[in-house]
Amino acid sequence: MKIVYYEEDDILFIEFSKDKVVRDESLNWNIHLGYTAEGIGEITVLDAAKTGLYPLQFERVLADAA
Repeated sequence: MKIVYYEEDDILFIEFSKDKVVRDESLNWNIHLGYTAEGIGEITVLDAAKTGLYPLQFERVLADAA
């Protein structure tokens, strides 16, 4: 997995697989998915910071030990 943020263009690129993209789909004007033969291979988010999707925030939820 690779995550790259291009600050000058405000583009967030998330790559899940190096496999060849066989189909592209736009969810809306700023979120685009690249599908490989196995599933989602990459996600591109335009205006990522402007729309509040960057910086990424990960939350770790721990299971209750009880």
